[in-house]
Amino acid sequence: MPFFVEVILPLALDNTFTYQVSEAEYNFIKPGMRIAVPFGKNKIYSALSLTTHQNEPTLYQAKEIHEILDTEPLVNKYQLKHWQWISAYYMCTIGEVYKAALPSIFLLESETIISPSKNIASINMLELTDDEYLIVDALSNQSSLKIKDVIDILNKKTVLPIIQKLINKDLISLQEEIFEIYKPKLVRYIKLNEKYNSNQELSELLTSLSNAPKQHSIIMAFFQITALDKKPVSEKLLIEKSDSNAAIIKGLIKKEILEEFYLQKDRTDFLEKPNKSNLELSTSQQTAFNSIKEQFLKFDVCLLHGVTSSGKTEIYIKLIEENINTDKQVLFLLPEIALTTQLVSRLRSYFGNQVAVYHSKYNNNERVEVWNQVLNNSPKARIVIGARSAMFLPFNNLGLVIVDEEHEQNFKQVDPAPRYHARDAVTVLANYQNAKVVLGSATPSIETFYNAQNNKYGFVELLERYNNIPLPIIELVDLKDKYFRKKMKGHFSDTLIEEISNALALNEQVILFQNRRGYSPLLECLTCGHVPQCPQCDVSLTYHKHKNQLRCHYCGHSIAKPNNCHTCKSVDITTKGFGTEQIEIELNTLFPDKNILRMDQDTTKGKFGFEKIIDKFQNGDIDILVGTQMLAKGLDFERVSLVGVLNADNMMYFPDFRAFERSFQMITQVSGRAGRFEKTGKVIIQTYNPNHAIIKQVKNNDYIGMYLEQLNERNVFKYPPYHKLIKITLKHKDFEKLKTASFWLFQVLNQQLNLTVLGPEEPSVSRIRNEYIRVIIIKVPNNILIIGIKKTIQKILNSFFIISQFRAVKVTTTVDVY
Repeated sequence: MPFFVEVILPLALDNTFTYQVSEAEYNFIKPGMRIAVPFGKNKIYSALSLTTHQNEPTLYQAKEIHEILDTEPLVNKYQLKHWQWISAYYMCTIGEVYKAALPSIFLLESETIISPSKNIASINMLELTDDEYLIVDALSNQSSLKIKDVIDILNKKTVLPIIQKLINKDLISLQEEIFEIYKPKLVRYIKLNEKYNSNQELSELLTSLSNAPKQHSIIMAFFQITALDKKPVSEKLLIEKSDSNAAIIKGLIKKEILEEFYLQKDRTDFLEKPNKSNLELSTSQQTAFNSIKEQFLKFDVCLLHGVTSSGKTEIYIKLIEENINTDKQVLFLLPEIALTTQLVSRLRSYFGNQVAVYHSKYNNNERVEVWNQVLNNSPKARIVIGARSAMFLPFNNLGLVIVDEEHEQNFKQVDPAPRYHARDAVTVLANYQNAKVVLGSATPSIETFYNAQNNKYGFVELLERYNNIPLPIIELVDLKDKYFRKKMKGHFSDTLIEEISNALALNEQVILFQNRRGYSPLLECLTCGHVPQCPQCDVSLTYHKHKNQLRCHYCGHSIAKPNNCHTCKSVDITTKGFGTEQIEIELNTLFPDKNILRMDQDTTKGKFGFEKIIDKFQNGDIDILVGTQMLAKGLDFERVSLVGVLNADNMMYFPDFRAFERSFQMITQVSGRAGRFEKTGKVIIQTYNPNHAIIKQVKNNDYIGMYLEQLNERNVFKYPPYHKLIKITLKHKDFEKLKTASFWLFQVLNQQLNLTVLGPEEPSVSRIRNEYIRVIIIKVPNNILIIGIKKTIQKILNSFFIISQFRAVKVTTTVDVY
C-alpha cells in the first residue's frame, strides 16, 4: 500500500500538496518537519509536513520526496493550528503564513548546479566562444559550478543564454541541489600542549622563550587566566590579557607549544547576571498587580490602563516572575525595535540570561538560535522580547503574553501577506496554550477599551505615576498668534526657546518631537509653483539637506537637489514645511554649545542604531534629542524635564478615521517622556488650533472624553469597534485596465453582499512604483458572522481572476484595517 505525506510549500498557494514516501519515511515523519520536495519542472523547496496518510491524490500523480531535512519537528502543533487560523481570518494563503513565520534561513530553495558532461574532455576549445571557453575551463579544474560562480567568472549578469548554448552542445548538464545555510558560531580557544604538563618541561619552555618576550608574555597571560578561572581560554581573551596579536599565537601553535580548538557558542548568549534582589511594588502597583491576577480568574485577556510613568514594567516583571517560577515561557511584544534596548537591559538586570530577543535587526543565524532555544524550552529563552514577528516562535509551554503599547499601529503587518495584527493574533495563540494576556497602554486603542468596557476583557487601571510624581504640566502655544506678533525664530516660539534654555541651564535634557523626517517635505518654485514629484509615485520628493538630495519615501527614488526649476528654469526655489533634519539644524544655530542629536529612520540604520543613540542620551552625552514617533513610546529617561511638540496639527488631518485617536495617543505618549523622576515635567505643544477638541483632551489628560467622542462618531459612520473593515486593494500599471477591473469588482461585491461597500476610490497616494491603486472598503456589522462574508468575497475574487483581462491586476485583501 502506498504512503503519502501532506505538505505546505513556502509559496503563495492555498492548497496543501501530497507526496509519496516509503514506509520507513512514513513512520519517521512527524507534523512540523521540513521535507525537501520537487515542485514544478526542476525546483526543490523545503516544504513542511502537515500530516501523513494513505489516500492517493486523484487529480495528479504524487511525486516522491527528495529528502527529510529534520530529525525532530521544527514547528509544533500549536503553531500549525495558529497558522491555519491566521490564513482563514486574514484571508491569505497558508504558504504565505509559513514563509513569514520561519526565519528565511530555514526556507531552503534548490540551487542550480552545473556539471561537466562526458563529451567535455574531447571538445575542441577553438570551437568555443570566449565566454563558453571560460566556463569549460573552470569545469576542467573543479567538479561543478553554481550560477553565481558563472556570473563571477564572466563578470556578467545575464549568463543563462551562454549556459543554454553549452547544454545544446551537450557539454554540461544541470541539477538542482538543496543546501543548509545556517552555520553555528565557532569560537577559537587555546590550550597548552600536553607535553608541557610537567614542571620540568614547563620550566624549560619558559627559559627557551626568554629571548622572545612577546611569546613569553602570552604564556604567562595564559597561566594567569587559568589560575583565576578553570574555563577554556578563548583566543580573544588571551590577546586582550597579553596585549598581543593573533600572529604571535599562530607562531606558538606552529612550534607546537599551544594548540587550538573550537567550541560552538550561541550568538545570542549574554553574560548578564541578575543583580537586583526582591522588587518592591508601590501601593498602587501592588493593587493593580493583585487586580490583574483576580481578573485572570474570569478573563484570559486583561487590559492594564496605566498613565505614562506609572510603573507598568515593574508589574510586568512580577507577572513574569510568577510564570517562570512555574517553568512557563513568557512572550513580551513591543511595537518598536527601539523600545527593546531599554527593556532588555531592565529585564536582564532582574532575570539574567533567561531573556532572549527576536526582531528584524537580528541576522538570520541569530534568529535561528533563538528559534531553537524556544523550541527546546531552553533556560536561555524563558522570556522572549520582540517585535510582532516574535509571535511566530515555537512556544510549547506559553504561560503569559504581554503586549506593551498595545494601541500602536506598528503591530499591524502591512505588506507582504499575512497582513495580521500581532495583538489580536497573539491572543488566539495564547488561547490555544491556555496562557494569559496582558495588554498595556496609557492610551488604549478604542477597540481594546471597548472590549474591556463590555466585559470581553478584564480591566485594571493605574492612574497615578510611580512615587506619586505629578503628570507633566502641558502648555499650549498658539502659532498663529506667535507668527502675527513676530515671536518666532524659525519653527520655535519664544516660549519654547525660553523653556529649552531654562532646562539646559539646570543641566536637564530636552526631547523635541516632529513626526516627519528629512529637512523639508517639498521644494517649490516661487515663480511658477512647480514642485518636484517622484516619477514613479504620486508624491512630492522630500528634501534631505545632509545628502543634498530629493528622495521619495515610498520607492527610494532620489535626485540631486536642483539649482533651478525643472519647468521654468527659475532659481527662486524654496522649501515648504519642515522635518527633523531642519529642526536639528535650527537647534545648532540657537544652541551652538549644546550636544544635539536626531533619532529617525535615517539615523538609526544598522543593528545597533537605536542602542547607540539611546545609550548616549541616557548617559547624558546629548542635551537635546530630536525625533519622530519612534521616541514617543515607552522610553524612560531620568533627566528629561521638557518635551516640545513642534507642530501638533500635522498629525490630525490625515484622511483616516483613526487620525484624531492617533493624534491623541501620540501627543500623550510623547508628553509622558517628561518629568518621570522627582521633578514635575513640562510639555510645550505648538499648534495653530489650540481650541481643537483633541488638543484640549491631551492638555486635560482626558482619555475618556476622547474615547466617548470618537466612539459616537464610529457608531454613526459604521467604523470599528461597531463594524469590521475589509479592504481590497487593486494595483496595475495600466490606469484604464485598473479602472475597468476595480469597477467590475465593486459592482459584483455590491450585488452579492448585502452590506456597505465603498469605492473604488483612489487612496491619498494613488500611484506607487508606477502602479496605480484603487481601494474598495467593505463594512461588516459585528452582529453578522464574518466567516460567510469572507467566503463570498473569496469566491468573487476567484471569479475575478478567471477573466483573462483582469489576471494581471494585483489584488490584496486586508482584514481589520488599522
